Amino acid sequence: MVGRSIKASVSAAEWRARVDLAACCRLIELYGMTDMLGNNVTARAPDEEGHLLINPLGLLYEEVTASSVVKIDMDGNVVPGSPGEYRVNQAGFVIHGAMHRARENISCVIHTHTPAGMAVSALECGLLPVVQNSMRFFGQIAYHDFTGLSLDVAEQEGLIRDLGDADAMILRNHGLLAMGETIGAAFDAIYRLELVCKVQIAVLSSNAKMSRIPDHVIEDTRAMYRQYVIPRAGALEWPALLRKLDRIDASYRE
Repeated sequence: MVGRSIKASVSAAEWRARVDLAACCRLIELYGMTDMLGNNVTARAPDEEGHLLINPLGLLYEEVTASSVVKIDMDGNVVPGSPGEYRVNQAGFVIHGAMHRARENISCVIHTHTPAGMAVSALECGLLPVVQNSMRFFGQIAYHDFTGLSLDVAEQEGLIRDLGDADAMILRNHGLLAMGETIGAAFDAIYRLELVCKVQIAVLSSNAKMSRIPDHVIEDTRAMYRQYVIPRAGALEWPALLRKLDRIDASYRE
């Protein structure tokens, strides 16, 4: 969905962030992680402390463009100059605002409602170390109990407390949340968290006995992910994903 371009009215750094956030939305749609108008992607606005960029309420993820991204302050208020025809999801701000307040080193936060993610969020066991990729998150993922729709900013205190030093969270009976120091890293995290949730549900649905991985192997693999994989997550993938989008539909850049 293309409207009036605001490229000339924002800094070059903010425009790049807007393009990346719009691309992230398109990729979430492309990989089947959307909930119609629900859910959000947020990123810190470059050069403007206390401001966030967020996908607009009213556009499908496949319609989001750099110019339609909305800028808000840390209280969820739309910053003057943002596209006036779009609103902000209050529930999205409550969750995302908490994450950005808690972790100043985090640039981007992504929240999804997918069948696999919601299914794992409803399991008492949470995420299990069923395959290699699961160990990227196992023991490093936070959990937040369901308390109803996230419309009350008072919930932010509990979200921040439960997050701790994790980079991903399962919102119990709700969905998934992942974050990263870049938009590319955050997308890499939510994509891979969604993938291992799909695998876990497939394994549990088979009703066959699972192969148990020894605890020391789980711990060693988790440590290797933290040392070698996660620090570079998204660095190579993100440019490749942008090229993929450009081949399909480059309108997210407008």
